[in-house]
Amino acid sequence: MDISVIVPLFNEEESLRPLSDWIKKVMDENKFSYEIIMVDDGSKDNSWKEIEKLSDENNNIRGIKFRRNYGKSAALNVGFEHCEGDVVITMDADLQDSPDEIPELYKMIKEQGFDLVSGWKKKRYDSTLGKNIPSKLFNATTRMLSGIHLHDFNCGLKAYKKSVVKSIEVYGEMHRYIPVIAKWAGFTNITEKVVIHRKRQYGTSKFGMNRFINGYLDLMSIMFVSKFSKKPMHFFGAIGTFMFLIGIIAAFILGVEKLVALHNGETMRLVTSSPYFYIALIMMIIGTQLFLTGFLAELIGRNSTTRNNYLIEKEENFNNQK
Repeated sequence: MDISVIVPLFNEEESLRPLSDWIKKVMDENKFSYEIIMVDDGSKDNSWKEIEKLSDENNNIRGIKFRRNYGKSAALNVGFEHCEGDVVITMDADLQDSPDEIPELYKMIKEQGFDLVSGWKKKRYDSTLGKNIPSKLFNATTRMLSGIHLHDFNCGLKAYKKSVVKSIEVYGEMHRYIPVIAKWAGFTNITEKVVIHRKRQYGTSKFGMNRFINGYLDLMSIMFVSKFSKKPMHFFGAIGTFMFLIGIIAAFILGVEKLVALHNGETMRLVTSSPYFYIALIMMIIGTQLFLTGFLAELIGRNSTTRNNYLIEKEENFNNQK
């Protein structure tokens, strides 16, 4: 199969038929073999009934329904698990993403060899001052921390090699950072394509301003997990050791000052009456706790079933070569 189109949706009953008809038109014109996987993320309207009708009319359409609303990440992840196409396209169900972009995205994956192509909605129709500025700051921060030079990490229109979506797991609110997750999984050939952004025709946006706050928290989480999940001692142990040493040195200096004062016959207050003594003590305690945290995390990691969760790109039996 050439292409799998994954459409996560929540309360989008009006747009499903025009979207599916549009995708079918593009696929037929380009003679692609395809499937459309519509993932109903616990919709409260008639979205699922509409999916059932569309599936009866078109065998290429498959539907997956969640019992309740789990979020876009869960919808994408289950779509990744069930897709079969060589190239996987994700797009939103609100008709703001254009299926006419699919042929070019397909070529960029199959012919140009990219692992992931992310859409860039350079000209938006839903930009407001309160939304545009936080979005630019969010994307700039993500570029700086991840080293991936994309302008729009959160664009729903993306194309992937099948091996990419079968090698990553998207959970929580991590759909914003799929390029970052893919990079940490070893898929570094990532680029972007300017895509058409259309005005929403039906319904209302499902995302509020809180997504920007959650977005930064999720970014910190994924950067930490990606870098230190396999070696937590390198993070907690290093910081803990540094803080402990600072505390020890500070306590040593206070002791030396006391001994020098006694040697010279000078009157000096008790070491324990100095605020620096308690700062040094706290530094040593926190340093010890951080070190033990890293040690315990290392023990847990060594007993994890995913401690050797690596990906093999190619394998060859050299013993059979002559």
